[in-house]
Amino acid sequence: MTSASTTTTGAAQVRTPLWSRTWVKVAGGFIVPVIIVAAWQFITATGLVPPYRLPGPWSVVAAGAELLERGELWLNIAISVQRVFIGFAVGSAIALAFAAVVGLSRAGGVLLAPTLVALRAVPSLAWVPLLILWLQVGEQSKITLIAIGAFFPVYTTVADALRHVDPHLVEAGRTFGLRGWSLFRTVQLPAVVPSVVSGLRLALAQAWLFLVAAELLGASMGLGWLLNDSQQTGRVDRILLAIVLLALLGTITNAILVFFERAVLKRWM
Repeated sequence: MTSASTTTTGAAQVRTPLWSRTWVKVAGGFIVPVIIVAAWQFITATGLVPPYRLPGPWSVVAAGAELLERGELWLNIAISVQRVFIGFAVGSAIALAFAAVVGLSRAGGVLLAPTLVALRAVPSLAWVPLLILWLQVGEQSKITLIAIGAFFPVYTTVADALRHVDPHLVEAGRTFGLRGWSLFRTVQLPAVVPSVVSGLRLALAQAWLFLVAAELLGASMGLGWLLNDSQQTGRVDRILLAIVLLALLGTITNAILVFFERAVLKRWM
């Protein structure tokens, strides 16, 4: 009798809480968007807001179908995704290098940290005129701006994490003869892996923000260009379409990094 009671108690303790279950998370994530779309449809259908200010959801879908038939929708999406991933990869790689120098070296921190803090305070649009003068209106200037946006979240997060690695862990590693790369790979890197992944997720979100800034000025294709072109032509339905697509793409790419985060943490933690 006692054994059966213990088994029942153990099963109750292992049972996953309702809000932690996968299907609840997936279903719950759709509740607010569905409410927003329903309210949007109600407002437009009852005429509370005129259509030229807020087209209905089906008008936005129709605008997407129109661009899809003309072959422009996928092209704009593909160009924007390509720019984001190239800029994100370049900016993150450079940021990891600088974070290692600043976080692991006192001299690097003294020499580089103040300048990087000052550069971080520069607004994104302030870089646009300089990049256009240096790199002209082309892919290089857009990708460079996105890389700048991706740089600082990774650099700041990882550099701070490296500076705050438990010194007792480092000393313990040194007592076992670990130095340089072996110390970094064995002790310091596993300690900052969660911060690296968090920095990458923040950088990817920032890359999408900087993409819009890059494509609003001097672009001929892309979702940012679609926003600007639709504003000039008064196509509010296409503006809303571009905003929805940017939200969906940002969510999808973040989900990819979530799976990457789980794999990395499983490997290192």
